[in-house]
Amino acid sequence: MSDSSRDTAEGAGWGAAERGEYHKLMPTKVEKLSWLDPRTLWAARNGVLASWFGDPTGRTRSRWVAQRAAAGAPADKVIRRDDPDRFSFMVIGDTGEGDAPQYAVVPGFLKVSQDTRFSVVASDVIYPVGSADDYDTKFFRPYQDYRAPIYAIPGNHDWYEDLGAFMRVFCADTPPLTPEPRSRPLSRAWLRSLLWHRPSPHDGQRLDTARQLRSAPDQQAVQPGPFWAIDAGPVRIIGIDTGLLGTVDAEQGAWLREVSRGPRPKILITGSPLYVDGEHRPCPIDGGGTVDDIVRAPEHHYVAAIGGDIHNYQRYPVDVDGRTIQYVVSGGGGAFMHATHTIPRVSVGHVTERDFRCYPLRGDSLAFYSTLYGRRLRLRRFFTLTAEESAAVIAERLGIPLTRTPGEPARVTLRTRVVASLLGAGGRPDRTSRFRLPVRKIYTQLFSPSSATYSPPFFKCFLRLDVTPESIRLRCHAATGNLAQELDPPIEDEVTIPLT
Repeated sequence: MSDSSRDTAEGAGWGAAERGEYHKLMPTKVEKLSWLDPRTLWAARNGVLASWFGDPTGRTRSRWVAQRAAAGAPADKVIRRDDPDRFSFMVIGDTGEGDAPQYAVVPGFLKVSQDTRFSVVASDVIYPVGSADDYDTKFFRPYQDYRAPIYAIPGNHDWYEDLGAFMRVFCADTPPLTPEPRSRPLSRAWLRSLLWHRPSPHDGQRLDTARQLRSAPDQQAVQPGPFWAIDAGPVRIIGIDTGLLGTVDAEQGAWLREVSRGPRPKILITGSPLYVDGEHRPCPIDGGGTVDDIVRAPEHHYVAAIGGDIHNYQRYPVDVDGRTIQYVVSGGGGAFMHATHTIPRVSVGHVTERDFRCYPLRGDSLAFYSTLYGRRLRLRRFFTLTAEESAAVIAERLGIPLTRTPGEPARVTLRTRVVASLLGAGGRPDRTSRFRLPVRKIYTQLFSPSSATYSPPFFKCFLRLDVTPESIRLRCHAATGNLAQELDPPIEDEVTIPLT
């Protein structure tokens, strides 16, 4: 087994590493997607409009579900598979930017997934707005050699064109919804409709050709809708759709309560993680209650909740009345990296820093972003920190030992402290100043999203879950874009979850 980022800097992808061969899988011409481009932000405006003028997602989702039911989809939305009691499946989140970081994941993903029965995409299959014509290079092409079905739950970006392309690809080529009656003039809904982004009338003309890349019988999967349950071997995997704003409507909430009943062990897959960045975000359900209320109920027998949306890996083993539920963030499947160095020292849900795991390590995250912004601001000599310097200043700020310890630790200087502060590095909750909180908030909300077209290491990841009647072994594998990690994808985290 190759070194991981917890073992050596080379295992993290630093140093004079040889570039991987993922670029051979990419199309000749790659569209560069930048979240600093005003055109991209304008196309992805529906989330902001929904927060200002009311969120129509629940009503639209209900219409999609009704249309699938009329076409013969199972009323309980359960996919019943014939998997044995011992099987494996993959989870990969927030995949579809279509450039180097997404394709850098593919060689390792194909290697690790060779004997798996299916995969699940956990949120944001396609960026920036879920268009049908983007599925060619951002879904069908990268995963054309994965010889098993792929199921998916939509993320907020898949909803930016009202989920039409997602339904065509994953839900039996569902036809478009009929237009709704016009809203009352000058109402909030009317104002929203004036600015609402809609798909191009010609969107999807390349979709039939793109489907041929995953046309083998063993690659096919049909979902009953944007939310579903899969009965596979001894477990039930439940995927929920949290729409544009990270919430669940009352209709889906009632279904979730119903499908969660019974003694069968369950895993939740959601586009909105329930524990993330050192915080508990239980996900409200319209009409009352939260998704996490359902997960925590002992009669529902949940053992894990895996969420996408945040583009890194995090794990929180939360004690709930004497049993442990693994809350996981797994959104590092291809989109730009969300920083982990902004996560403060963890103390949430009885989870301490000793129990918490993340990838990339906070020090590697800080080194990555210091390099990125040193280049962007043309201040490389001042901004750029080595991996060793970054690890040392993170350990000082959080009051924790170095995660990667070979060699002498770097000296923490005034410059490294200033750069860490400017880039929003987290700290200890009992030492957080009123100045540091606004800096971290501004950094994470404004500066972290950026172009994904930089060089390795990319710090991407994916999950493999091995299921038996007694337990589930969850492993997080890394993909850096370097050849060493392509040939032998290192395990960055591993946990065995008991089912009995």
